[in-house]
Amino acid sequence: MPEKDSHGASGRGVSRRTFVKAAGASGAAVSMAGCIYGNGGPGEDAVVFGFDPDSAQEVGDEIIDLYYENGLSEEVELELQPGASDTGERRDNYETLLDTGETEPDIMLMDNGWVNIFIQQGLIANMSDVLDDEDIERLDTEYFEAFTDTARDPETDDIYGVPLFPDFGTMQYRKDYAREAGYDDDDFEEWATEPMTWEEWSQITAEMVETSDASFGLSTQFAIYEGTSCCSFNEVLTSWGGGYFGGEPDLFGPVGDREVTVDESEFVDALAMMRTFVDGDDPNALDEFEGDLAPTDITEWSEDESFPQMENGSAAMHRNWPYAIAALGEEFGTDNYGTMPIPYAVSEEDAAQEGMGGTASALGGWHIVLNPNSERQEDALEVIQTSMVDEFNLGLLELWGWLPPKPELFESEEAEQLEPIGEYMDTLRVAGENAVARPVTEVWPTQAELIAQEANSAVAGTKSPEEAAADLQSGLEQTET
Repeated sequence: MPEKDSHGASGRGVSRRTFVKAAGASGAAVSMAGCIYGNGGPGEDAVVFGFDPDSAQEVGDEIIDLYYENGLSEEVELELQPGASDTGERRDNYETLLDTGETEPDIMLMDNGWVNIFIQQGLIANMSDVLDDEDIERLDTEYFEAFTDTARDPETDDIYGVPLFPDFGTMQYRKDYAREAGYDDDDFEEWATEPMTWEEWSQITAEMVETSDASFGLSTQFAIYEGTSCCSFNEVLTSWGGGYFGGEPDLFGPVGDREVTVDESEFVDALAMMRTFVDGDDPNALDEFEGDLAPTDITEWSEDESFPQMENGSAAMHRNWPYAIAALGEEFGTDNYGTMPIPYAVSEEDAAQEGMGGTASALGGWHIVLNPNSERQEDALEVIQTSMVDEFNLGLLELWGWLPPKPELFESEEAEQLEPIGEYMDTLRVAGENAVARPVTEVWPTQAELIAQEANSAVAGTKSPEEAAADLQSGLEQTET
């Protein structure tokens, strides 16, 4: 997933430019050997933390200070080593460093979508072996379960990463457009936490377009890139009760021992619904949904292309990450910009695949992992433990807009008072509690490309949903052998 998908955006006193930059929408690339931020400058005994380049560049010193303010010993020196801005390049760099036994970085941020691959390759340290039992208990009970699970060994359930900040997809909308369609603050309050069906959502969206200045209903992402596979379509598929490889227990493999389940009615219906939203007159359109809500252009859009459609007032609804909430909540004002959980088609009880159905938010975010070759493991663990302090998590939210990894902190006074993101904490907590991870294994990059291609073809209308599902079934089965 693109790095911007893993960054939230909010914070008192932080400009909208910084929100977007925090999301990865701008900013210069910084190499692995780039600028280093630390307490008093570089030192041979410092814990080197492979970090996000944008935040290190903009607020690196403040993040260092936040660690010491929340209990990190003054005897422990900490340096932030910015990684590559491109998430794939950063992953490759870390894989090479770890595979060749390099001792630095001592700890590093890893996208939740990579961690399982590094676990399977034996490249990162087992946190269950080195953290205190009390810390492991906190990870089991205080953190978003789906997020923590992306840092577990699927076979042993051991934890290999400590969650630092998550990211969740939500449906965002123009409240002022909805008011013109006859809806009011009571409706908005309900929408913020009570997921609606796709059928109801399509009706409301059509009404908003008809009565407002919106040019169309939905701005989302369905280009041929991993964001479609892992996120925008994964949400839709899960909300229909389906999955690429069965249900939740099979998300992380093992490869070859799980069933491919895309040639199923729920997968076909998910594609057909999205095609309906693009072209309600298509022969494969579903009658129960309002059609013609999204332009065909969504099949060419990632976040960078879809965001401006909401920003310029063209779209009534917008599927995106928290950075867009913060930026557009500031742009339009919280009275005119709202959020809701991703709609659903079938309930969890009626889902065909285990653990699927109901509202589902794609899961982004980053974990802290430990280099098993580190020569400063004791100090590195103290940094990791400090990262688990509630006040530290809330400090990162205020400083740079990174969401806390613990649901209870979304209801804290500190979080709710932050403008504008504090106004949306209820929706974000619901999203976090219903997050769905991408099915990452060592073959996921190949699978993600196949999924994006076929989903894109069906939504664009160049293949029927049935044809796309059948072709994808065959392609994914070959990757699982």
